[in-house]
Amino acid sequence: MIAAEERYLLCQNGKMFSTGNHPVEMLLPLHHLMETGFDVDVATISGYPAKLELWAMPHEDQAVASTYEALKPKLKQPHKLSDVVAELKPGSDYLAVFIPGGHGAVVGLPGSEAVGQTLNWALDHGRFIVTLCHGPAALLAAGLGRAQSPLAGYSVCVFPDSLDEGPNIDIGYLPGRMQWLVADLLAKQGLTIVNDKMAGTVHQDRRLLTGDSPLASDALGKLAVNCLLDALGLERQP
Repeated sequence: MIAAEERYLLCQNGKMFSTGNHPVEMLLPLHHLMETGFDVDVATISGYPAKLELWAMPHEDQAVASTYEALKPKLKQPHKLSDVVAELKPGSDYLAVFIPGGHGAVVGLPGSEAVGQTLNWALDHGRFIVTLCHGPAALLAAGLGRAQSPLAGYSVCVFPDSLDEGPNIDIGYLPGRMQWLVADLLAKQGLTIVNDKMAGTVHQDRRLLTGDSPLASDALGKLAVNCLLDALGLERQP
């Protein structure tokens, strides 16, 4: 998992939004993967602790809470992503790269060379890329230094730009307009956005698995489990 290490998102009006990764979007997909028997390593760009939007933590949700407790040591002391990249080989044990959502995913990850190298390793060696909500912002890194993104022609679910431009500001969730919009830039890199609403939609295009929002967290986790089991030739989960 590549997690956000940035706490604040700078808006166009100069105000800061306290963010990070959304806990449900991070922990519910991982709950399904870990319950199935998959292990997870955590990395951030600089090796700083992962940041979560703890104000959004559903403490009454046992699946989310127990996964958080199990992962706390790794979230506090994650790997430095470039160190992970240096060890990646065609035969590395990693089956997937997971990038959770939350507005923190738009800060740092899209411009990170190490994120781009990780994504391109996954694409080149048949690994899965799993991401949702604002996490697909990190997919922009795959095109760094290239004339065309290797993800051009792929289709994805993503958090609708219309909500970040309108309701999220109107209700005071965001303190101002974002510097740029995720779906807009992905489309400019040649990706097709398959949703314009937040409805819990998940989508698979080859080995890229995406979801539109926290509402997609459960379904995306189950989809990821079965895709990984299929890749290993193991029986799918009901």
